[in-house]
Amino acid sequence: MWPQSDKTEELLGDARAGRDGAVDRLLDRHREAVRRMVEMRMDRRLMRRVDASDIVQEVLIEAHRRLQDYLAKPVMPFHLWLRQMAHDRLIDAHRRHRVAARRSLDREQPLLAPAHLDHSTMELAAQLCDHELTPAAAAVLNELRAKFEAALEELDEQDREIVVMRHFEKLSNSEVATALNLTPPAASMRYLRAVRRLRAVLGSDQSSSDH
Repeated sequence: MWPQSDKTEELLGDARAGRDGAVDRLLDRHREAVRRMVEMRMDRRLMRRVDASDIVQEVLIEAHRRLQDYLAKPVMPFHLWLRQMAHDRLIDAHRRHRVAARRSLDREQPLLAPAHLDHSTMELAAQLCDHELTPAAAAVLNELRAKFEAALEELDEQDREIVVMRHFEKLSNSEVATALNLTPPAASMRYLRAVRRLRAVLGSDQSSSDH
């Protein structure tokens, strides 16, 4: 999902050297990845009030403003630095748009909106449910999506975030560890625990439906 690092490092070098257009090319290169990251975490009610592209634009403007500080002291890979800003903007957006007398939106992230479930979603869900990867019937496909979403929402927030980061953002275990301020072994253990929990929830749901 995130752009390859070699070209990013080249653009960071160009930006550091003050070459014309380097900063714009760097941010444009990451725009689509930021958009996908924002969309897959937006609460459904928030999506009716806020356009994901507006949040993305805010993130890129902030990144442009803070880039020189990052270049002077890059505390993490650029894409992780950028996604952290996107994550913070999302939390702010949820807080601004929470609805009176309802559960606050900022407590409902990160969630996956059904419209953005891609092939990697279905691959993981199918593996955990012991289904074939490409169910022929639309009804089976929709049922599988619903079961996977329900199971995912039963995880605690950090375990759910690790699954999203590993399978949808395609981040490595070491990148997840850096983003969540964990050690790599701790991130790996949390990921394995989350997958076991998903499998247990899905298996339990499937067993109950067979009776």
